[in-house]
Amino acid sequence: MTGDSHAGAMPEIRVRAGWTFAGLAAGLLAGLALQSSALAPPVLAFAQPLGALWLKALQMTILPLVSALIFIGVGQAVRTTSAGGIARRTMALFALVLIAGALASVVLTPLLLRAFPVPAGAAAALSSGDAKMAAIPGLGDFLAGLIPANVFEAASAGAILPVVLFMALFALAAARLPEAPRALLTGLFEAIAGAMMVVIGWVLALAPIGVFALAMGVAASSGAALVALLGHYIVVVSLAGLAVLLGAYLLAVFAARLGPLAFARAVVPAQAVAISTQSSLASLPAMLAACRTLGLRESSADFVLPLAVALLRATSPAMNLAVVIYVAGMTGTPLGPAAMAAGIAVSMLAMLGSPSLPGTISFVTATGPIALAMGVSIEPLALLVAVEMLPDVMRTLGNVTMDVAVTATIDRKSK
Repeated sequence: MTGDSHAGAMPEIRVRAGWTFAGLAAGLLAGLALQSSALAPPVLAFAQPLGALWLKALQMTILPLVSALIFIGVGQAVRTTSAGGIARRTMALFALVLIAGALASVVLTPLLLRAFPVPAGAAAALSSGDAKMAAIPGLGDFLAGLIPANVFEAASAGAILPVVLFMALFALAAARLPEAPRALLTGLFEAIAGAMMVVIGWVLALAPIGVFALAMGVAASSGAALVALLGHYIVVVSLAGLAVLLGAYLLAVFAARLGPLAFARAVVPAQAVAISTQSSLASLPAMLAACRTLGLRESSADFVLPLAVALLRATSPAMNLAVVIYVAGMTGTPLGPAAMAAGIAVSMLAMLGSPSLPGTISFVTATGPIALAMGVSIEPLALLVAVEMLPDVMRTLGNVTMDVAVTATIDRKSK
């Protein structure tokens, strides 16, 4: 995920997420205080450009980082698939799980938003201003735009889907090169990704200030409605993750032929670690113990579980799509079939190239490309990142449970 954290960096991650959340809370309080104050115009005249500047700094990292990570992720997937029969079965099941989660999200999230609409006051404030939403093309234009005549021109225009597809094809072609040039290209893109992660770290070190400025401006115009919106958003996006979590139990029962109570009892310790650490990597020993409790072969668990932690991230497409669909509902952006298809495609590829990093780091780089591909404004993401630490619990919980269910399914199919 997106959403999972490196275990060794947990204290620093929690401190950073805590300060960002504190910046959001302080911004909300300051904005509420400014609503009836004569100080509002001069304060907001300074704070709003400051928040916009931080947002632009965050946006500038999306395209180069996602391009590099997709190259690395596709190459890793190709190498894994060529490793043998169990590897191909595992990758095929990963793909089915991710596609099912993405499809469930594009169906369920709009239904949830129709049944429980976005609070209007804050939605109007967040969708106001100079945010420009890309026009949503028809099906013919969408298909024609998949192959750019000039990939650099597409990148400069913010057409993320053609760039993402180009990088995926480029990575597939590079996988057929001899070892030396392939290693050279991989090293180059690993260096680009590493450098961009350093830049993102610098930008996110300023997140408490940027989120404070953005939250203050929105709260000053929307009042307490912004608090209601953030709570509504957390519930809706977490429900998308809950759908994947329930899907893990269904997979364990119907594909792995495990008893529902036996599976539920076996995964409870791993789920407890997931909730407390928000890290699939930190939960790996507990997941291995769950596999032993379920009687799975060690050869299956030792191969599939680490691969699932590295590549699967089952909740990512579903919850990232839910985030973007929520923003579309909030900003009044219509989403047709072509936009949904673009979102599913980019969510899958972005997940494949996404490192296991804290939610506050990976949130914008994972959801930003989806929003750009679907023609949805990305400005609200800068505020939503401040509360990502809460949906992140559901992300990790769903990922860990699905990892064990997938391992049990592969073990049964391999016997």
